Amino acid sequence: MVSEPPSVTTDPAHGGRWTSLRAGGREWLWRRDEPRRPLVAPGDAFADAGGLEECVPTVRGTPDHGDAWSRPWRPDGDGDGASVDCPDFRLTRRIRTEGDTLLADYRLTAAPGYRFLWAAHALLDVSPRATLGIRHGTPTRLYPDDGADWRAGGWPLADGVSLDRLGPDDGTAVGAVVATPEVSLRDGRDTLRLAVEAPGQPVSVALWRNLGGFPAGAPYRSIGVEPMLGRVFDLAAAGESDAARVPASGEVRWRLTISAGADEPAP
Repeated sequence: MVSEPPSVTTDPAHGGRWTSLRAGGREWLWRRDEPRRPLVAPGDAFADAGGLEECVPTVRGTPDHGDAWSRPWRPDGDGDGASVDCPDFRLTRRIRTEGDTLLADYRLTAAPGYRFLWAAHALLDVSPRATLGIRHGTPTRLYPDDGADWRAGGWPLADGVSLDRLGPDDGTAVGAVVATPEVSLRDGRDTLRLAVEAPGQPVSVALWRNLGGFPAGAPYRSIGVEPMLGRVFDLAAAGESDAARVPASGEVRWRLTISAGADEPAP
């Protein structure tokens, strides 16, 4: 099936957030009304409006969901690039398409030795029948609550929890970090594929599977599938090999690749 090329809409004034990702003939990003989102300032608690947020230098911890999501971005380069300056680093992003593939190239510049996490915090609009495809047995860290402790497993199981199914909603919310550079998501006839490349750096895919279990008192459904640099949610809890590190050159480069497709309808 021939479909439209992938396309992205971003909001540079509000953290460079991706507000739309169309690929394979459909919209993939989930959104919700969050009146705090346009008003946030650095250091504020995360305001979850959905879409895809750039979370760096941490996801959980301090600052909440990182420094970049709460700051305005500015144009950088030849028209398809943008950058943000944070206290300890500059992050630059360039998004483009090649055929039916979307490429997002990143560069972080900071002092040599600087350690950080990055996540493409993508909240996806998928049905309860959606499933995730990752090689069975891939090392997986399950975060059963919002703390720093995790339990080891092998995909799709961790501590008795099967993580590959994204519904039905059951009132639970868990996070996981899987030691893989790529993931596929199947939702009916549609498939979304995400991968991250970062030579010399630890990469993984994080999962936030909120099936109506978060937040307490006013829960909603949200599904995060998040290619990452690093292997933990909180930089403060990162072991020696759990975070990216800026080398002597003063910069780290990486690439996020996204593609999608749909099965032919049955005759």
